[in-house]
Amino acid sequence: MKPSIIKTGICTAVTAAVVVTVSGMVPTAAAAPVSPDAATVLVGRTIFLDPGHAGSNHNENLARQVDNGRGGTKDCQTTGMTSLNGIPEHTINWNVAQLVKTSLESIGARVVLSRQDDAGFGGCVDDRARAANESGAAVAVSIHADSAPAQSKGFHLIVPQLPIPNAKADQVQSTQGLAASKAVRDAYVQAGFQPADYAGVREGLQTRADIAGPALTAVPNIFLEMGNGANAEDAAALESPDGQLRHALAITTGVVSYLLSATPAAAPGASGSAGDRPATAPANPVPGQVAPGAAAPQYKTAPGTTVPGAQSTPGTGATPGTGATPGTGATPGSDDIIGSITKLLLPLAKALGMDESAISGELINLAYTLAAALFGPTD
Repeated sequence: MKPSIIKTGICTAVTAAVVVTVSGMVPTAAAAPVSPDAATVLVGRTIFLDPGHAGSNHNENLARQVDNGRGGTKDCQTTGMTSLNGIPEHTINWNVAQLVKTSLESIGARVVLSRQDDAGFGGCVDDRARAANESGAAVAVSIHADSAPAQSKGFHLIVPQLPIPNAKADQVQSTQGLAASKAVRDAYVQAGFQPADYAGVREGLQTRADIAGPALTAVPNIFLEMGNGANAEDAAALESPDGQLRHALAITTGVVSYLLSATPAAAPGASGSAGDRPATAPANPVPGQVAPGAAAPQYKTAPGTTVPGAQSTPGTGATPGTGATPGTGATPGSDDIIGSITKLLLPLAKALGMDESAISGELINLAYTLAAALFGPTD
């Protein structure tokens, strides 16, 4: 069950945290909307979101062989890893995808999901690539978390080894797909996440030939491994609601940055020159993933942890990075989530082309919506 937060408390606290100047993080008197209108900036754009893997309530044969995009076959699907504190990867991916969906829809985008809940199947890897191609998406985002030795940590973006046999996929993934992956990589670094230090990852990118999705997808593909679920630091961010929000807003910022800078024509270097095309695939692939345990609740937190905002006693709050702001009514325990929203909405505002003097009212509304998605009451 998700905890509840007093609505007035969280809204005023988020307002105090979000209505800030970019320089100095000092609360301003008001948030003046600026151009472009954040609520419509992605109108007409479709984003395909693939929360990786499938829920536990299905009877599909995951070992059934399907097209791998390179003239061979591979398993239909894998179960995904289980994080350090027992959260199935499919649930982590689903939670983050829902927050990304909320964020993108709030700025006008149409979002298509590969699966409609965290219980059912959602299709084999080739089905999901086909759905992305048929969705009319400007970009497809596959959201995953990795499993590696506990000492390994960090996020990375998987890019396909080139060439891809399908000429269209090769052209798209070697140009726009690579640009989109780098945009998300850059947003992750800006948000304070560390690029992976294992499995041949170079500057946040890992080249692989064994991932079917990018090889079968004819729209720009972003294949993200948010972190290593076996590492204590990465697991804390993957398992907690505030950590999942940090991931979601970094993804959103990267996608927005890419979409607002991309052009229909290929970018410079689109010929697939050595400088822009991914490097040769690493000799050692990512370690195999571990099967998850039993199905988790829709929003499950790590055992023994406290969800930010669970205490909702009204009182005077403090905006992270500033002194107490009189009259904010911030609820004790909500600082973590407010700090995450504050920190990560600023890059998103810049990606949307907003004036740097203040964040607009549209993004404050997004902050409300995200807070409600994380901490709203359940039945």
